[in-house]
Amino acid sequence: MKTNTIASDQVISSADKSAFNEFSKQKNKARDLRGIMVRVSSLALLFGAAYLVYALQGDFSRYNLDGLNSTWGMAIFVITGFLLLFRAGFFFYNLYLYLRYKPISSVSNENLPTCTVIVPAYNEGKQVWATLMSLAKSDYPAHKLELLAIDDGSKDDTWEWMLKAKRELGDRVSIYQQPQNKGKRHALYRGFNIGTGEVFVTVDSDSEVTNDTLRNLVSPFIVNEKCGAVAGNIRVLNNEKKAMLPKMLDVSFVLSFEFVRSAESSLESVLCTPGALAAYRRKAVFGCLDEWINQTFMGKASDIGEDRAMTNMILKQGYHVLFQRNAFAYTNVPEKYTGLYKMFIRWGRSNVRENIAMAKYVFTDFRESSKTGSRLLFLNQVLKLVMSYPTILMMLFFISMDPVLFLSSTLLSILIWSSFPVLFYAKRYNLSESFWAYSYSILYTFGLFWITPYAIATASKRGWLTRG
Repeated sequence: MKTNTIASDQVISSADKSAFNEFSKQKNKARDLRGIMVRVSSLALLFGAAYLVYALQGDFSRYNLDGLNSTWGMAIFVITGFLLLFRAGFFFYNLYLYLRYKPISSVSNENLPTCTVIVPAYNEGKQVWATLMSLAKSDYPAHKLELLAIDDGSKDDTWEWMLKAKRELGDRVSIYQQPQNKGKRHALYRGFNIGTGEVFVTVDSDSEVTNDTLRNLVSPFIVNEKCGAVAGNIRVLNNEKKAMLPKMLDVSFVLSFEFVRSAESSLESVLCTPGALAAYRRKAVFGCLDEWINQTFMGKASDIGEDRAMTNMILKQGYHVLFQRNAFAYTNVPEKYTGLYKMFIRWGRSNVRENIAMAKYVFTDFRESSKTGSRLLFLNQVLKLVMSYPTILMMLFFISMDPVLFLSSTLLSILIWSSFPVLFYAKRYNLSESFWAYSYSILYTFGLFWITPYAIATASKRGWLTRG
């Protein structure tokens, strides 16, 4: 359940409440109707594609398929078959690992470690206040909790909202201001050096947590002495607005975290602890802090991917990196296509850089426990990168060969592959929202397929992209 935050000085009369509730009901009806139309349209399109393939199966001979008999055509089909087999095999391997996964329950108050929560903020406005207030409501012993908020040279009223949080929370929160905008990594670096906790928790300033998030997030450090970092479970905060992208991303996030990271956690090798919510053992952080703050790529200082880089460096030290499904943070995501593809480009560039960094240690004796799982996860990541260009070439080949066949077979593939996230989300949460997985898959296949190849080609470029 998400944390709702209302300013303490906001007063709503009974009449206003009644009018507001009626307005909300009408708005919700319109939103529900729009959502139903989108889902029905997506399903109709997908099942239409399936029917098209079925209807045409006896007539494929009328299409120009001579290209399939060429050397290039056979090579493309062999590669496609290999990719499908690998993807299916890795999916079932992940399914096995997911079924083995169990989150660690919270330890007692007496056993909870001292914890420093660091909230870096840049041009976040009122949301940083909401973030700090949600953290202050945490069910965590007050004498063991230290809250730090760092304004990274914002140009809006972020600092004023931090001051408001300070007035309301008093000594429970400490606020700092960077002299100029230096980037999220430097804001976190300042927090790491100021904080006194045995465990550091990083929370993005556009995120809110539930009451039990912190205690669930840090408990693995007590249960597992080899645990160096923990990834939280990220959901979408703004998925109740009119925009459709947050609804799609919420379904995508559930699969990415509750399925994929659960599987990675079973191998004690979660590849990325998200900036929105992550925890790190103090000793592990200071074991790589200098390397992390001075990290470069192709001679340029790294100003993105600080979360993946920290995770990578902690894994390299031999620590386990786990995922806590019971530690939730709700974060704002882009509501427009432009913001979405910029966010994905940033993630893609970071993924390229950190896979290169991981290649330097993953096949060494970097930790005492099993290293096979880490290596398999790494190989899967590399294969996705390596095959991104051939995949586009195959797409172009099939389009040139027969556009109708390409479209129908692609939509049928989406229907098949996306049914799992639909079922997964429906079982974990609710059925009606789960159908957004089909819409998201169509968007990604036809509107975001270019992200990985572009990220590889521009991996050395700097810039956050989604911040003004």
